[in-house]
Amino acid sequence: MTEVLPVVRSPAALRAHVRAWQRDGKRVALVPTMGALHAGHLALVTKGLTLANVAVASIFVNPKQFGPNEDLERYPRDEAGDALKLAGAGCSLLYAPNVATMYPPGFASFVRVAGLPDLLCGRVRPGHFDGVATVVAKLLSAAQADVAVFGEKDWQQLAIIRRMAADLDIGTHIEGCAIVRDGDGLALSSRNAYLSADERRRALALPQALVATRDAILAGMPVAAALAAGGRRMKGAGFGRVDYFELADGETLHSLGAPAPGARLLAAAMMGTTRLIDNIAL
Repeated sequence: MTEVLPVVRSPAALRAHVRAWQRDGKRVALVPTMGALHAGHLALVTKGLTLANVAVASIFVNPKQFGPNEDLERYPRDEAGDALKLAGAGCSLLYAPNVATMYPPGFASFVRVAGLPDLLCGRVRPGHFDGVATVVAKLLSAAQADVAVFGEKDWQQLAIIRRMAADLDIGTHIEGCAIVRDGDGLALSSRNAYLSADERRRALALPQALVATRDAILAGMPVAAALAAGGRRMKGAGFGRVDYFELADGETLHSLGAPAPGARLLAAAMMGTTRLIDNIAL
């Protein structure tokens, strides 16, 4: 069967393709993913192609960023379907290594960005962002692309990757891509597939609470009162646990008590057994 999209599974093969394009004077964009692709992922490819001549996507469900009671085993996987979507979006190559390739016997290194992983999601997912930083460092090293594109829905992840790339003098430019939402406002996520129809409807309280809280703060309501009202709105809609609902500096992720340039409202909460995250600029 002919592949709809060329697939490579080793760092050497990936690097050879990227270098060949670069020798021809082409800029290359890397789009790292865990698969289960939706329109949000494809927007990353589209964004990459505005910044480069060629887009390469990776698919790897990274075990090092899942906690012991998280959804590693049930995380949706569909490489063939994802390859079709990537080809349709204009992607030129898929990098799909297996776990043994990424973490061979004797693998003993990890990357940690001090401070940032301990905030927000890091409070309830210890070690998660060390796994993210490690796998992204490996992907950036393997590809050596000109630019790599990450979604802004995972704002904390994006901030950590930007800090890591700057600190380690990684030559790849890190670019964010705006959140893609369904028509009703819910941010697209592979984990939305876990929601029942009723949970999906009630989950709209998350983006609605962010917007209402932003509007209240900009209208002059004290930040603490606005955040408390937003949290109550989510609880009232059926979110069983609100991990955080905060106004934070967009770069340092430190909580803010008043509006400031670059501030973002960020939230994470459980709807049933599904953890959802979202954020908006203030």
